[in-house]
Amino acid sequence: MDNVQSGSRFQWKLRLPFVSLLTLFLITLLAHQFYGGDRDFGSLSLLPTVVVLIIALITHRTLEALIAGSLTGFLMISPQTALQEFSATALKVMQDPTTGWIFLVCGLFGSLIALLQFSGGTLAFSDIVGRYCRTRRKALMFGWLLGIVIFIDDYLNALTVSTAMRKLTDKLKVSRQMLAYIVDSTAAPVCLLIPFSTWVLYLAGLFESNGLAEAGGGFGFYLELLPYLFYPWIAVMLVPLVISGVIPPLGAMKKAELSTGCEGVEEDSATPSHVKPRMINFVLPMLTLIVATWYFDIDALMGVGCALIVTLALYSFQRIASFSRLFDELMAGLESMLVPLGIIFTAFILQAVNEKLGLAPYLIDTVTPYMDAKWLPALTFILLSALAFGTGSFWGVYAIALPIVVPLAQSLGADIALTLGALISAGAFGSHACFFGDATVISAKGCGITPMQHAMSQLPYVSIAAVLSFLLFLLAA
Repeated sequence: MDNVQSGSRFQWKLRLPFVSLLTLFLITLLAHQFYGGDRDFGSLSLLPTVVVLIIALITHRTLEALIAGSLTGFLMISPQTALQEFSATALKVMQDPTTGWIFLVCGLFGSLIALLQFSGGTLAFSDIVGRYCRTRRKALMFGWLLGIVIFIDDYLNALTVSTAMRKLTDKLKVSRQMLAYIVDSTAAPVCLLIPFSTWVLYLAGLFESNGLAEAGGGFGFYLELLPYLFYPWIAVMLVPLVISGVIPPLGAMKKAELSTGCEGVEEDSATPSHVKPRMINFVLPMLTLIVATWYFDIDALMGVGCALIVTLALYSFQRIASFSRLFDELMAGLESMLVPLGIIFTAFILQAVNEKLGLAPYLIDTVTPYMDAKWLPALTFILLSALAFGTGSFWGVYAIALPIVVPLAQSLGADIALTLGALISAGAFGSHACFFGDATVISAKGCGITPMQHAMSQLPYVSIAAVLSFLLFLLAA
């Protein structure tokens, strides 16, 4: 009897995605029939994002959910040409310089990580740090501090800290989910709090282009907003409380911490038996990465390129392996990043669909009539956090919302600094929480777990930080 019930549940799990897709297909046809063409989709512009969330929760997979959500949007716009539109948008996304930069940076980071593991450099670093961090609490605190120190770029931060700490935390029976939470919490939030990063440079330029600061004064204006970045502050300071057990493991994180830590995670590549792990094989490439990134105007692509050149030269000089063998490892590392890059790529396609459907203007226009000076910062944080989470666009949300939020705050007499703090905090929340956001995907990959495993396990802590931030914006207004 149990076998029959088990078989029935299994068949239902197989059928559920198909039933869901058929239902969504019919809904999109109806949406096109009544709202298609040049007409406003209104609340139905939410449908692609809802599709992504539902399918991701059902299947616990990200790439398929993003493809389904994007196709839903194209079907809503034009069922007859949905596939052609999908293909054309994919080509447009691929041709975008930003996409090319992300692909090169992440792919080459994968190559660098593979070489560090092959040489035994990560193992040597783990052994040295392990002499001083002999407990899980000390190891995790070291990872948190390392994440704060590497503040230049969120990609650089996430991949460097995960690479440095993975072997040590594995040895101390720390779940990969816990490591990923710490890595992600010190990515975008730290980049916003320490104002010498790619995020701050971008925001400073936006402030100047929107008339909030004079040319060259965007950086100084940003410094005035630092006390009002409630979400980044809370997200970073929450980590030691989780590490120390003041806030216990919750939800999926509790299950991960109680497990062996080996279920559903990637295994590290083996170091050849004749290779002696050396600290210099980790430290020199990483120092090159950080210094070169800083030297070339905070360009992680130049940083990882220089690091790879130094790494190949160093390992060849030590005769760790032939150049051909090292290049094979480099290519294997590049290949290992294909799925994360596919997720980021389809997330950009989803962003393009949401723009065509008018999702962001719809949400902003819907909420704007209910705003006043007291509620504006808190509602700005909630609305833009939902928009950033649902679309996977963080810098895009800043560019869209800033020209709307600032005049609204001025007309209502709201606190401009507090409102901008809410806007910036919303982008930090989106980057931290969105399961198909680039920082979340990269953090998960660096720690050897799936984006859904990472997103679901850190959800309780992200939610705590978001609720506290909302209350602070409300009280401060």
